[in-house]
Amino acid sequence: MDETAFRQARKAAVAHPCPFEKALLAGCGVCALAQRRNLAEREIVACRTAAAPLDCAAVLGLLRRNAAFALHLPHAEDRLTHAHDMKVQCGGLTGLRLLLADAGEAGDLHELVQAAVRQEGGLEALPYSRIMQSVAAWQPRRRRRQP
Repeated sequence: MDETAFRQARKAAVAHPCPFEKALLAGCGVCALAQRRNLAEREIVACRTAAAPLDCAAVLGLLRRNAAFALHLPHAEDRLTHAHDMKVQCGGLTGLRLLLADAGEAGDLHELVQAAVRQEGGLEALPYSRIMQSVAAWQPRRRRRQP
């Protein structure tokens, strides 16, 4: 299946795509609302509700916007490579987890996002400088050498 046909089939099969799909597939977190499916020999993640992806997309958008310096990008609005997107998603979730663990909140992705939304001042008031330390520090797992 070519990439265009896959994207069309994915759009038809997934009503509510998960904004943190890459992080969930990489094992950087779990979500109670995530529903994994197979499509054309690939694994995709959908959300079981229509409202949750909106909050997750808002959090991910703010993480991307604030990550330009941590990723050494000249423009925050540039499209991210897969590796940069993984740093933002996995590192951002780690940073949120660390930040909200101080406040007694921890758990799956949906709980983290909801706790971030409930923070005083909302999502815009989160201390992104602390979260970006985790984004900058996140490293992908190393591939094993084949003998």
